[in-house]
Amino acid sequence: MSQLVVPQVIRLLLLSTLVLLASCQSGGTRGQTQYLEAFASNTVPHSAMYNADQVSYWDGDGIGGAASIVIDLSDQKAYFHKGGTLAGVSALSTGDEKHATKTGNFKIFEKDQWHKSNLYGDFVDGAGTVVMANIDVTKDKPPAGTRFEGSKMHHFMRFSGGIGMHEGFLPGYPASHGCVRMPPHMAAIFYNNVAKGTPVTVRP
Repeated sequence: MSQLVVPQVIRLLLLSTLVLLASCQSGGTRGQTQYLEAFASNTVPHSAMYNADQVSYWDGDGIGGAASIVIDLSDQKAYFHKGGTLAGVSALSTGDEKHATKTGNFKIFEKDQWHKSNLYGDFVDGAGTVVMANIDVTKDKPPAGTRFEGSKMHHFMRFSGGIGMHEGFLPGYPASHGCVRMPPHMAAIFYNNVAKGTPVTVRP
């Protein structure tokens, strides 16, 4: 009897695991621009893990020299140099097909540690509860009794028009409206090591 029960329990456990994995995979929103702020901190889909990268690092604290940044769209990484020496690398999520990040040579001309988007975010009620998530104020109308709350773009480093580097959601592919999203700890490090006038090169 016990020999029959154990395999049945194992089969049930395996089936439960497969169902859980399937639900995690179906929770993604590939193709839609997402912001971490659109999700409650305890409900971020497994397939949309934030800052789940294995490439970001910083070794620049003991390096001197002028700062410069190279953003590589093809490998979705930013390379921070000091005096020509590589000081750190950050994973990125840059502009999607409809909102490409512009290539060229630029300079940082604005820094705003607590920047928020004035175009993208959520409609929230009086208590701050999200009523409509991931909205575009140029297209979406606020439901009655709601107000617009811009998506957080902390440690914003503007280098081209409305485009800049900032903390944001990294799904593992280009997904922004043109900005350069970084893991939060890397956005803070880059922000603290650049100044207005720091060169930024964006290459294909």
